[in-house]
Amino acid sequence: MSTHKAPPTRGRRRRGPAHAPARGRRLPLWGGMAALVVLSAASLAAVNWTSADPDTPVTDARPAPTEPAPEKARPDPSASEADPSPSTSPSEPDIPLTGPGTFTTAPGNGAEVGSGTPLRYRVEVEDGLDVSAADAAEQVERILADERGWTADGRSAFQRVSGGTADFVVRIATPGTVDDICGQYGLDTGGEVNCNVGDNVMVNLKRWLLATPVYADDVPSYRALIINHEVGHFLGHGHVTCPGEGRPAPAMMQQIKGMHGCVPNVWPYDEQGRYVTGPAVP
Repeated sequence: MSTHKAPPTRGRRRRGPAHAPARGRRLPLWGGMAALVVLSAASLAAVNWTSADPDTPVTDARPAPTEPAPEKARPDPSASEADPSPSTSPSEPDIPLTGPGTFTTAPGNGAEVGSGTPLRYRVEVEDGLDVSAADAAEQVERILADERGWTADGRSAFQRVSGGTADFVVRIATPGTVDDICGQYGLDTGGEVNCNVGDNVMVNLKRWLLATPVYADDVPSYRALIINHEVGHFLGHGHVTCPGEGRPAPAMMQQIKGMHGCVPNVWPYDEQGRYVTGPAVP
């Protein structure tokens, strides 16, 4: 979850009219041989037409028909269907590897949620990204206000702000920028994962947009896991592992590294208000 401290075109073939020698005439030897060659070639052509694999292109040495069937567009030879790049696949967004390192803050303030003095936080998005800071802030607010989130501990409270002092900042950034900021604290995020360092909750753009294989069909849920996991570190919670086969995975488990028998879960607490945890990771 995070790094922390320490489709071939078929050729259509048109068969020409059949020719036969006139009755009552004997062909010279060379004429008979020539006719035999023509008949043999026609027979071979007929075999090719009727028995060729329909998925295999047929090569025709004869002139093309007057009105050929339109061909399909040829694929771009530079594109690899066997191993498409994640950044060029039509099902995935184009994710820049790095950005300017400057950020836009989501405007406005949110409501206080939870009990006690709220921790104030900002939501920022790295400049140049196709991610709305306002939309991201709305999602973060909703996650932190969920009854299964950290406010269920009875002592944590949050409020999003856009100015003044803040206790922590949620930053959505390119993999390279995440690496740079986390690396300043000695953490290696490898262009792939998120981190919490100081007052920065660093969210890797890859994970925000693509999630992981387990959550690929439910990216919003994985976003909740990112926020709950990294804010959990800010609150002082360490990594734990799966508590048992078929049990819900704790939010503080590094689920990106494998589920270890647990089932997906993105919330620190269950619907009954019980903390979801497991054995601590040294």
